[in-house]
Amino acid sequence: MNNIPSVDLADFLSEDKSRKLKFVDEIGKAYEEIGFVSLKNHFLDDALVDDLYSEVKSFFDLPEDIKQGYEIEGLGGQRGYISFGKEHAKGKKEGDLKEFWHFGQEAEADANLIEEYPENVTVKELENFNETGMQAYKMLEKTGIYVLRALALYLELDEFYFDHWAKNGNSILRPIHYPPITEEPKGAVRAGAHGDINLITLLMGASAGGLQVLRKDGEWIDAIPNEDELVINVGDMLERLTNNKLRSTIHRVINPPKEQWDTPRYSIPFFMHPRSEMPLNCLEECIDEEHPKAFEDITAGEFLHQRLVEIGLIKK
Repeated sequence: MNNIPSVDLADFLSEDKSRKLKFVDEIGKAYEEIGFVSLKNHFLDDALVDDLYSEVKSFFDLPEDIKQGYEIEGLGGQRGYISFGKEHAKGKKEGDLKEFWHFGQEAEADANLIEEYPENVTVKELENFNETGMQAYKMLEKTGIYVLRALALYLELDEFYFDHWAKNGNSILRPIHYPPITEEPKGAVRAGAHGDINLITLLMGASAGGLQVLRKDGEWIDAIPNEDELVINVGDMLERLTNNKLRSTIHRVINPPKEQWDTPRYSIPFFMHPRSEMPLNCLEECIDEEHPKAFEDITAGEFLHQRLVEIGLIKK
């Protein structure tokens, strides 16, 4: 396998039961084998993607002092601007060569949440920035819920097992800017090798290459989706919930060849988190004699806090 498998959400949405089951089987097996797929026929249209990239580039082009005015202390980086080099991969000291922004959940009035999410930070200089970001947020959340429904069926759960936890969940949309590289990096890369924290991550095509995925045999392969496809991967929460059945694969964003150092890279992942009270206790359906329970019981909120400390966004 030299690229990640491609699947078609139209199969799952079809009224043809055999097409629906084909999608369930394809995505489930891909997530057992490599933890990544590229997905076509999702709910993001080209115009919205173009508008979002335009707004994101305009934000990161703002003067540094204006951007830093949107870096809000005390939120653990969960909303607003996070400056260059602030985050690092788990177990690394060097900060990643990136700056980014976080849009968070704006829950429905009847969501009955036990927690209160921080408010999103409004960018005064760009009148369409927040609205465009939240439109994309909702379309990615909708896509993610259908992917989780397919995975619920693959795990022999009720199809709507994840709906309550993921809808109005603590998800994050993260536009990232990897600036041009101006000098030899001292051990730092654009994004160090890591697994994602959440249930699943949905990534729209980045403006330049660099995303690599670690195969089971230890080889790094480029993750290259077809045009108009989303890259969607398993996060650590889902790996934990499924007792290692579905794989949260290590991935990274490598620095470009030296002749391309002057090229910036923009990337916009959507980290799909559940409500904080969701138990991540290993599912009984994923435990047997050959696969004994591998993880202690924990909630999504507790696990998220642990990991934010480990990657440097929350200080001990």
